[in-house]
Amino acid sequence: MSIPARLVLATGNAGKLREMREILAPWQADVRSLAEFTPESAAETGLTFVENALLKARFAARISGLPAIADDSGLEVDALHGAPGIYSARYAGPACDDAANNAKLLLELESIADAARTARYRCAMVYLRWPEDPSPMIAQAAWEGRIGRVARGTGGFGYDPLFLVADGARTAAELAPADKNLSSHRGQALRGLVAALASGAS
Repeated sequence: MSIPARLVLATGNAGKLREMREILAPWQADVRSLAEFTPESAAETGLTFVENALLKARFAARISGLPAIADDSGLEVDALHGAPGIYSARYAGPACDDAANNAKLLLELESIADAARTARYRCAMVYLRWPEDPSPMIAQAAWEGRIGRVARGTGGFGYDPLFLVADGARTAAELAPADKNLSSHRGQALRGLVAALASGAS
């Protein structure tokens, strides 16, 4: 395999699209958004991040006729037994927004001590050459952190304003985009996928 000259990213999420395009920029591929081909999205009926990433990649490749990269990612909170997990984007309900999801998370963790608020972002990234590709390339990564008590920062999206990274001095939403891409679950997984493609791995 090698990095294709043109491919589709199976997301309509503007934040994800921006991050992934920045990471893919050095390879000068013509990166298209799924939204350029259809307003619809794949039904995320899988029970794992990998299953949902595969569903999204197959849908995008079928609709666009291009090789596809898709990710499924979310937040796992240890005190909540891994929730919100694969339901991270719709934690507060199917029509909710980031603010509602963050508010629910803070409520669920209200009585949890700071030291026990450990969490991680997890990502599964998939590359398919065509819709029925029997040999998908899969990369997975995690970004360890802790859930804060107040939202801080205006960058990123999702749970970033609550996700304390490293020593807890900053949230993911307070990081510069380049710094976030170096550390994040999505950045790690996408770089791993691209490295495998660039090396011609099969």
